Formats: sequence, structure tokens, C-alpha cells
Amino acid sequence: MRKLFFTIFALGLLAPALQADTVDAKASYLWSNRINQGIASFTVKPSMLTEIGVAGRYVKDRNDYAYGRFKDPIYSVYLPMRLELELLDVELTPFYYFENDSAENASYQKASGYGATFALTVLMEDDQVNDVYTHARVGAAYAKQDGTLFKNNAAGENTSYAQAAYFLHLRQSLFQAYRFDVMGAAFQYPDGIKDVNAFRGVMNQQDLVSLQTLDVTRDLRKYSVGGRFTRTWQDKPSALYFGYSFTENYTADPDHSFLLGNSFLIVKNVYVDMAYNHLESSGHKNKRDVFYVSANFSF
Repeated sequence: MRKLFFTIFALGLLAPALQADTVDAKASYLWSNRINQGIASFTVKPSMLTEIGVAGRYVKDRNDYAYGRFKDPIYSVYLPMRLELELLDVELTPFYYFENDSAENASYQKASGYGATFALTVLMEDDQVNDVYTHARVGAAYAKQDGTLFKNNAAGENTSYAQAAYFLHLRQSLFQAYRFDVMGAAFQYPDGIKDVNAFRGVMNQQDLVSLQTLDVTRDLRKYSVGGRFTRTWQDKPSALYFGYSFTENYTADPDHSFLLGNSFLIVKNVYVDMAYNHLESSGHKNKRDVFYVSANFSF
């Protein structure tokens, strides 16, 4: 998997050799006192209406957790696909987590997972005279993990555990200078969530729903709401954004997330995005700080 990750990154660097105006590549790195994460992705537009890609990610736990950290990196791969129509975009992203058995407790089974997200983005308003537009993105996700489930007053149970998520994202853009985003999501557990204390699995819950946080979390969520304000400068081009989200969890205290970021052009077709994310549980507990940087190449 490491070879796959670096192969994807190398393809991004070799993108100029491919057909012009059809290729996007991205490499990002995220770090905190809890985890390190690296992502490389590569997308191509085989036609004016379609976009396909591949992405690889690794996550390395740095701290111990209540049910034991994963000593080896966690690797996953994603295959995003998009169909762009006049008033509607259709997205499908299957993903897969490779098997990880780096547990100190021999009773824990090998952890892996798979799933997919599906989303529709609808153009609700497009006022080109006043530079105003409104998008609505609605979708659902499903995943299943092999891992160890912990319930009240019971030993860990090795099982395959399913979950689903449903989300809505509204975006309002004004005068090519201001953008407002509001997002919400709810989670469902077909295999049951009653009396569940924790699930030791490899999947980042943000593979199902992406909200205003950079943190890698494997806690089982209940619902999440968030928003973002973005100020853009078309002549630069660059953007400054602020975000907040609140997440209620089944297997952890509620989380507040505060996000600050800046994206800007370095040279032609090369963008950099830098962000800082502060998170803390209700009652100002479990504070952590996450730092993020990415380079985006467009050809």
C-alpha cells in the first residue's frame, strides 16, 4: 500500500505530461499530538461531463487510546466519480480500508472496512447578473467495518458492524466575494447502538460525512451540524475561511470544532491551502489542535 500511495503522488507530479486542462492532483499532510495523516489524489476529466479519480491515505496513531491504538499505519483508498450535468452533479465515492492487525491485545480481530458515499448537488439559483448562486448538496453513505465492539458490562465482541449517514449541505455565494455554507448530518446503526461504549475500528467517520473539522475520529457519531464563512478575492486569487461544527457522539463526549484556513495561488495552476483546527469536548475537556497543509496542482 505504501507503494500505491507514493505512485499516486508521483502521477500527480507527472500530470503535465497528460492532456492539458483535464488533470488535478493534490497532496496533503495533517498532524496533531494524536495522529499524522497523508493524502495523495489524482483526478482526470475524460470528457466535459465526467470526472474520475483515485486517492490514497495513511493515518498513523501517535497516542494510546482507551481500547488500544493501531501501532502500524492505517491505509485506505478512494475512487471518486462525478457526472456533471447542467443543473445537477452526481457523485459516487467507494472506499476501502486495508486490513490492520497491529493490536497488542490478541483477542482483537483484524480491522478493515469498506463503504461508499453518494451525493447529488442541485443548482437552485444562478443569477449571473448579480453574481449570486445557491447550491444544495444532499446525500447518503454506508459503511461496514470488521473490528471489536464494546458494550456495557461485556467483553469485547469481534464483529462486522454497519453504519449509515445522511447529510445536507447548502451553499450561498454572493458577488463572487462571499460564500456561506451550512451543513448537517445524522448517523444510523443498522446493527444497533444501544449500550455501545466503543468500536475499535480503522475507519475515519468523516469518510461518511465531511463537516467543519480536520480531526481523524473513529468515535461513533450521533449527529453533527456546522457552518463556514469564506471571503474570496477573484483577482488574487485567494480565500480566507472560518468554520464551526458541533458533533454529538455515542461513544465520546460532544465535540466543538473551530476552523481557520487560507488558500492562495503560488504559481500558475498551483494552489496551497493551510488550516488550523482547534477542537475540545463539552466542558473544555479533551482539547486538541490540528494543523493542515495541502498543495493542489491543476493542468
